[in-house]
Amino acid sequence: MNYGFIIDNRLCIGCHACTVACKSEHDVPIGVNRTHVKYIEKGTFPNSSREFSVHRCNHCADAPCVEICPTTALYTRSDGIVDFDNDRCIGCKSCMQACPYDALYIDPDSHTAAKCNYCAHRLDGGYEPACVIVCPVEAIVSGDMDDPNSKISDLLTNEKVMARKPEKMTQPNLYYINGTNEMLDPNAAKPDWEYVWSEQSKGVGHYAKYADKRVSESDTENLLIQLAMENSARSGKPLDQRSIDQVAKEIQQDVDEKKARRVYDSPSKGVLWGWEVTSYVWTKAIATGTFLMMAIYQFINGPLDRTVEISGLYTTLIFMGITGALLIKDLDRPDRFLYVLLRPQWRSWLVRGAYIITVFGGLVTLLLIDHYLDLGLNGVWSIGAVFAILGAVYTAFLFDQARARDLWQGPWIGAIHMLVHAIIAGSVSMIIIDPESISFMSSILYFSILLNVLIIAKEVLMPHNTPDSKKAIQLMTNGYYSRYFWPGLILGSLLPFMILTANTGFDLVAGLLALIGIFLTEFVRIRVPQMIPLS
Repeated sequence: MNYGFIIDNRLCIGCHACTVACKSEHDVPIGVNRTHVKYIEKGTFPNSSREFSVHRCNHCADAPCVEICPTTALYTRSDGIVDFDNDRCIGCKSCMQACPYDALYIDPDSHTAAKCNYCAHRLDGGYEPACVIVCPVEAIVSGDMDDPNSKISDLLTNEKVMARKPEKMTQPNLYYINGTNEMLDPNAAKPDWEYVWSEQSKGVGHYAKYADKRVSESDTENLLIQLAMENSARSGKPLDQRSIDQVAKEIQQDVDEKKARRVYDSPSKGVLWGWEVTSYVWTKAIATGTFLMMAIYQFINGPLDRTVEISGLYTTLIFMGITGALLIKDLDRPDRFLYVLLRPQWRSWLVRGAYIITVFGGLVTLLLIDHYLDLGLNGVWSIGAVFAILGAVYTAFLFDQARARDLWQGPWIGAIHMLVHAIIAGSVSMIIIDPESISFMSSILYFSILLNVLIIAKEVLMPHNTPDSKKAIQLMTNGYYSRYFWPGLILGSLLPFMILTANTGFDLVAGLLALIGIFLTEFVRIRVPQMIPLS
């Protein structure tokens, strides 16, 4: 048994009955949708056409949302339906980062993830999904694809069908008859002058926490100003006359080019992993890097001074505590943060990472106890160094599980990059804690900064295989976020490298600049892929 959907675009009239029925059946709050209708327009009046297509969860056979979910809040039933249990959800938003189809949202009322679940409760009662029942033209077909006598099997056999983003290797169970590239590929048709209903001034899902600011900035009396405001809310650019003029220019350009235009789609969910995640990656680098550098120094140069040792251990614990606090703050259900440890889904790197940093914190605490009680636990340093490395790099594998974000794919280069950041941060920390180690640590800092530059150059200059990753790199280097990327690279890598090369004695200054650079480049690398539309 394997349930799926077929959307027959030959029949769809864009009436939104499916959207309304879904909202009614599941009591979906205003501002978010489990299913929505996308509109594409081609040509100019009177030689114009409009196409409609229903978008929702694809109930993938290899569902990335299920793989990344840390608490089994998302799971695949034996009949192929990807269902969810919001009583287990912690609001980490990992599923939203993993889904290539933009099918999930954070419910503004429950603060948990939600999506189409195939009306599983209706199916279990012998009924079809609400959207199928209500469709006036029978454009939505559901059923068991393994049943050769079902209507959906007949259509799959006799009609040419398409799936969204097959390159993501998710094996989606949602197919389209008469699907077009402009309809199914978010990069094939750009939005038509950021139509006013493509964003919602009140905020959507997780982004609703910024509602008050966006409402106060809205101007429903002036369309151009409203559209420019929406651009500003999404991109961070200031709202000024130039941004308003740019909206007007884009409207005219779209008309002149006569290309396919996206004129109705799901509202933007905003940035899901914001400053908390950037800060957590940074503080984690300092915590794990400090311990790792202490372990390496002792392995090569012998035992540390006891005062230095205790200062380093406390530094590690303090920054690891800040890391944990940031992780909890980023959750939309922080009251459930212990579910990651108590209800783990072991394929998720969020779970593996939680256990890694928990064990690491425990080992650091043991060494602190050993410092006061002299228990002879020196062997713990070696084990701790291993967990420090794991703690520094595991986030790269979590990002890799976020299959919707192309720039984050490739865990090993990401892991090396995060380890280099930890070494940089740890070297700076040790220069502050133990000035006598400055010669040794400055050498490590010098070569790690050089390696950091080479890794960034590789990511920026080497060809990228997907439109989303190319778009992300362009946004990093030439778009709005270049104002953070280039200062991060120059102030945080090139300038410190020059200072250390010149041997001016300002090693600490070079190190502090490097810490700033790590934060800025990580901010850009985490934020930019989330600006690329998925629908």
